[in-house]
Amino acid sequence: MQIAETVRVSLGALRANALRSLLTMLGIVIGVGSVIAMVAIGNGAQRSIEERMARLGTTFLQVNPQRQVQGGIATASLRKITQEDAAAVAAEAVHVTEVNAQQNTQKQITWKTRNTSINVVGSQPNYLAVRKYEIEHGVMFTDRDERARRKVAVLAAGVGPLLGVDASETLLGEKIRIAGQQFLVIGVMKKKGQTGTGSADPDEQIVIPLSTGRFIIFGHDRLNDINALATSEADIDAAMAEITLILRRQHRLRPGQADDFVIRNQTDFLVALNETTATFKLLLAGIAAVSLVVGGIGIMNIMLVSVTERTREIGVRKALGARRSSIRLQFLSEAVILCLCGGALGIVAGVVGAAMLTRSMGWQSEIDLQSIIIAFGFASATGLVFGVWPAHRAAGLDPVEAMRSD
Repeated sequence: MQIAETVRVSLGALRANALRSLLTMLGIVIGVGSVIAMVAIGNGAQRSIEERMARLGTTFLQVNPQRQVQGGIATASLRKITQEDAAAVAAEAVHVTEVNAQQNTQKQITWKTRNTSINVVGSQPNYLAVRKYEIEHGVMFTDRDERARRKVAVLAAGVGPLLGVDASETLLGEKIRIAGQQFLVIGVMKKKGQTGTGSADPDEQIVIPLSTGRFIIFGHDRLNDINALATSEADIDAAMAEITLILRRQHRLRPGQADDFVIRNQTDFLVALNETTATFKLLLAGIAAVSLVVGGIGIMNIMLVSVTERTREIGVRKALGARRSSIRLQFLSEAVILCLCGGALGIVAGVVGAAMLTRSMGWQSEIDLQSIIIAFGFASATGLVFGVWPAHRAAGLDPVEAMRSD
């Protein structure tokens, strides 16, 4: 029997039991669609991370205090980094263009009858340049405001809605209370979006002069971060080495002693987040692939039932001269056609599902052609693998016994 004739007969057999064929394909449709949709969401998350990193610039460096280690166990207390450390880095590091000292903590904010808890950042006027923010309304505080410890504040774009107004610029010129202290709002920053370097939303924070925060709000001189910009991407390693030497000297660490601080660059953040995203994507794809295997088992089960139901038909065809290879090819082609049709429907379901998740949940998604090819190929392979045994069983039936079957 020719291939075309075999396919025609297989399609006829599947149409004769259309509902059963559709239900059999359902596992493949769900599996292929899940793989495509989940990989699309994973790709979208990875692209989103890369975009967030780009918002901080590729030369951004961040210094954080390291936890103390006693007897090989990290304690809860942190080593201390101070404004003097930041000043030393700014004065001595050759491969650093900007240095910004930063304190931050959650504080209660009050405006009229509204109040909320917001991340308050004590920083220096170059905060905008280092963190890649822009002022949209009003102005940034100056070095003079910093030295005079003036109670002025610059709001991120998302602060207004937290205080009951639609736009943060509505608060420009208004007085708000931060931890009970009255501050004048002098500026509002443009919307930033997540940057991926912390859990706090950068559009939900208030920036005040570092000296004001140190003496009036925070009450201590410990810094949460020292942020810096390397002169170029090629100089990142040199800048990190310089900062390390300067801070070790500042902290009087002897040779052999471990650093009591940690320096991170964008590559570190990107690698860590990409590894997490890749693991998450593989996990989702693995779970979705289970549906394909389950669908394949369902196809094998239905094909075995079909062989049993069509025993007399197989006997008649063998008695008329059909070869074992022809019988085997027919049942194998039925299994493959089921998987190919299921795979095609699964591709449509996966693309539509990813689009619906993006629209309803706001998740970024990116359809990957490679995942479509792999999922469709896996579906085809499923048909071959799980169709072999039913086809072999059909081909091995004795024609006389088969014709006697009820």
